[in-house]
Amino acid sequence: MASKAVTSALVFVYGTLKSGQPNHHWLTLPQNGKSTFLAKGKTSVKFPLVIGTRYNIPFLLDKPGQGNQIEGEIYEVDKDMFGKLDELEEYPKYYDREQQQILTENNETLQCWLYLLRKFPDRLLDKPHLTSYNNSSEQPYNENYLESHPDDLLTDP
Repeated sequence: MASKAVTSALVFVYGTLKSGQPNHHWLTLPQNGKSTFLAKGKTSVKFPLVIGTRYNIPFLLDKPGQGNQIEGEIYEVDKDMFGKLDELEEYPKYYDREQQQILTENNETLQCWLYLLRKFPDRLLDKPHLTSYNNSSEQPYNENYLESHPDDLLTDP
């Protein structure tokens, strides 16, 4: 029996990929594939969302039950865009991804992929746990991390 190829996926974004944030352009570039905004939502499970490293990167830590329900956006993406998001998030080397139930503003529950950090220094859990990420002048996101080596990020203070 032939397996059915995945043609689209639902992805929950909570950090720099959200509308108005520094990496949102990844979701809008035609050469990356197609993406369609579906809804705003929040995770049904609590997670710690923290800002860490000298690059002020938002990290969703793999500690379900800790932190807050995380607010974000749901997109339907084609396989090309999904591949580009994997590339940006350096999946599976740096981030991992898993499916989680996301509650929409219309009280629907959608099964969506999200990216999270499974291996991280314990000190990240000591940082403030956010509900929603927004790039700010107090902790400006630094795109230079895109040229850094992923292992460098985990050794940053």
